[in-house]
Amino acid sequence: MKAVEEILKTLTLEEKASLCSGGSVWFTKEIKGKDIPEVMMTDGPHGLRKQLGTSDILGINASVEATCFPSAAAVCNSWDEELIYEIGQALGKECQAEEVSVLLGPGANIKRSPLCGRNFEYFSEDPFLSSNMAKSHINGVQSQGVGTSLKHFAVNNQETRRLTVDAVVEERALREIYLASFETAIKEAKPWTIMTAYNQVNGEHCSENHHLLKEILRDEWGYEGVVISDWGAANNQIEGMKETFDIRMPYGGEKFNEQIVQAVKNGELDEKILDDTVRRILKLVKKGIESHKEGSTYDQKAHHALALRAAAESAVLLKNDEEVLPLSEKEKIAVIGGFAKNIRFQGGGSSHINPTCLKNLLTAYEELKPDVQLTFARGFRLKKDIIDEDFVTEALECVKDADKVVLCLGLPYGWESEGYDREKMSLPDNQIDMIHRLAKSGKPVIALLFTGAPVEMPWIDEVDAIFAMYTAGQAVSEAIIKIIYGEINPCGKLAETYPVQMEDTPCSLNYPQKEKAVYEEGIFVGYRYYEKKKRDVLFTFGHGLSYTSWKYSNLKLDKESMEDTEDLTVMVDITNTGERCGKEIVQLYVSDNESEVSKPIKELKGFKKVSCLPGETKTVTFKLNKRSFAYYNTKINDWYVEDGIYEILIGASSADIRLSKQVAVKSTTPIKKVFTEKSVMCEIVEHPAAAKLLEQVMGGLAASDMTPEEAKAALNDEENNVDIGIDLQATSMDMPIGKMVEMSGGMFTDELLQEILKIVNS
Repeated sequence: MKAVEEILKTLTLEEKASLCSGGSVWFTKEIKGKDIPEVMMTDGPHGLRKQLGTSDILGINASVEATCFPSAAAVCNSWDEELIYEIGQALGKECQAEEVSVLLGPGANIKRSPLCGRNFEYFSEDPFLSSNMAKSHINGVQSQGVGTSLKHFAVNNQETRRLTVDAVVEERALREIYLASFETAIKEAKPWTIMTAYNQVNGEHCSENHHLLKEILRDEWGYEGVVISDWGAANNQIEGMKETFDIRMPYGGEKFNEQIVQAVKNGELDEKILDDTVRRILKLVKKGIESHKEGSTYDQKAHHALALRAAAESAVLLKNDEEVLPLSEKEKIAVIGGFAKNIRFQGGGSSHINPTCLKNLLTAYEELKPDVQLTFARGFRLKKDIIDEDFVTEALECVKDADKVVLCLGLPYGWESEGYDREKMSLPDNQIDMIHRLAKSGKPVIALLFTGAPVEMPWIDEVDAIFAMYTAGQAVSEAIIKIIYGEINPCGKLAETYPVQMEDTPCSLNYPQKEKAVYEEGIFVGYRYYEKKKRDVLFTFGHGLSYTSWKYSNLKLDKESMEDTEDLTVMVDITNTGERCGKEIVQLYVSDNESEVSKPIKELKGFKKVSCLPGETKTVTFKLNKRSFAYYNTKINDWYVEDGIYEILIGASSADIRLSKQVAVKSTTPIKKVFTEKSVMCEIVEHPAAAKLLEQVMGGLAASDMTPEEAKAALNDEENNVDIGIDLQATSMDMPIGKMVEMSGGMFTDELLQEILKIVNS
């Protein structure tokens, strides 16, 4: 392919316009006479969904066989950046083998509600964890010469009315939560493309949103890649191009190209803007063509082994009463639940993968544990949520001679998918009934959960152990056998909070909304909300058990005080105090309880996964920078660190804090505040000279026949204080100072007001 500028000079207006839409469902536009080939973009984030034959955007037609890795919701529970980088590498190799230039993923949208139908495709409720995992995924894929498409930019947190709903979110929450989930990945991994979401944000569709695309993505973050629409998400393309939007996907007819041509001809669209757009598109095509490795292949068995390791590393042991796990091969096991035969290993919609290999749990038992005495019963219907007494009877008979029960629970296929949201947070009623029945058998019950998001567990005390498997990919059955028998020590931890019930969630009163989705909870999403509200939860963010035990010790900071332009090095020792090899996820949180603005109790600012032999100690090191201590200050439209004492918290979860130390941080960003007549009294009195004048006035208001000095003395006299029926000082502290002129009966004059403002603004 020729140089981009050389090609650009040869293009007609019509040819340039044609490049701004897809050439078909999955390809960019080809112009053969101008040396512009097509390149392919295809789903999905955790596996290649390249369709065979006729293409469609709904995933109806069959796709090539590809490795189905754990979805983002599952693999994020591994908290393992190296692991997800390896998965990215494998995905890149499979794309090369199938001549795919851009893999459409990963998805970095925040989990605002457990009901979002697409949560299985997203990483976390926490933007720091989400963006760092996304970064590693992108780096892995792009290391193989294959581009990624970080999606869905931005604030895409519900599937209900996703093409039209307006996400209304204030700037601080937008920056600290929803955009922060993308920011690190974009700045540090530089994805080849970014996909805009279907929805509106604060009244503008994402594909033409000036604040998101032009001001933040391009100007502030310096992104130079291509911005594409989700399939069918482009609206007013002309306005979008003015905001640096590039490609409408998929091909929707010549009318859209003609609109661009006419907009240039009538002066509505500057041709220089069109040239800039085409230049970015040509660079993408050139990169895709020149990065292709002809004759590429990949090792299916090796990729399946990686999928198995990823599934095992991502499994979260939520509960293990009386150490009922790991199992012994000598124990008789009853496996209950149709998921054992029809394993739930992925979600629905555009990310649906045709796996290269898939074994159900019963087959995995036969191959990996052939000597275990095993019985099986369906227990409940999967397709219909009705209690079938024949199924129940079969299950109860099955467990009679068993030592322990492995119960396969989850959300049936179709309950979680792209395009719609879940209606409730509970398991199907027939599964809950099955739990009740088995609990009465007296046999220990190990529950395996196959879901893409949290579920309510009013039945939690009726089971002895719970594994959250999520949608863990094609090797999930083999991974289960290895972890429940202790061949692999579970090490996953939750990347999201499990609330007790749906009513406890931050947006339960207004989710989903059909026209305006108002984000009233602001920055308080996930654990930030539950901790601030002091709400009990089932399982906290970062929770996960192990077959071994861990000791945290020797927390050190490399300085006790610092300016916000400096870095802080944090070191802590982690020791495996158990008898098994294992991995621990060490989490670092920062807390600021003296802030002048409302903040979460703590926020995740670092994490490391550590592997230790029994008795082994390793030192974990973290680096914190300005952003680790900052909040987004909307008055200066920038990240700002307040002067103060910050707590550095080291924990095994957000609720299990083991060690803490303090550091004093000084801001290097002075903020000059200008006081006006609308400034409230409590801000004014912080200035000593102004406070002295105000004290005199306050005394006079309490007893107008006294001198200011006498009134002040009277107000401070416990025995002879004047009773005016109101705490005048407390009442007036929230009053704008200008109101004192009209409220004081002439004692507080305009001249005095101006004198005070002059003092505090000098």
